[in-house]
Amino acid sequence: MRKDRGELTYLDSRRHGIVLVPALLRAFLIAGVGGFLVSLAWPFPLPGAALVAVAAILALRAVWKWERTHVIMTDERLAVVRGTLRRRTAAVRLDRVGAVEVDQSLLGRVLGYGTLSAGPLEVTYVPQPRSVYGLVESRSP
Repeated sequence: MRKDRGELTYLDSRRHGIVLVPALLRAFLIAGVGGFLVSLAWPFPLPGAALVAVAAILALRAVWKWERTHVIMTDERLAVVRGTLRRRTAAVRLDRVGAVEVDQSLLGRVLGYGTLSAGPLEVTYVPQPRSVYGLVESRSP
């Protein structure tokens, strides 16, 4: 796939789905409290329904943010692009990258995610970071 600047894209991936766990657990907890309140007598169902709605919005926001964040590697750079209305990009040119490091916890090794550090750019929750590391290493001088 060619980019506007003539770059060849080797990777365009979302961060690992594990980033959704804390937000979805919070939303589930809030929805549980709301569901409990809905089952009680008046006036508790009204705030309970409001809590369920808030939980749904929090979960949707977390998934939307995850969906709109991409790790992109081209033949020239490694970048993290995030946002919908306001796009933000953090990138490092591969020809200027010194050391490339992968950091994986035990859980990260089991589930297949880790942190990739390429020069000043640190990308957390990268899926299959060893593969991305190999791509970066093969493209940097």
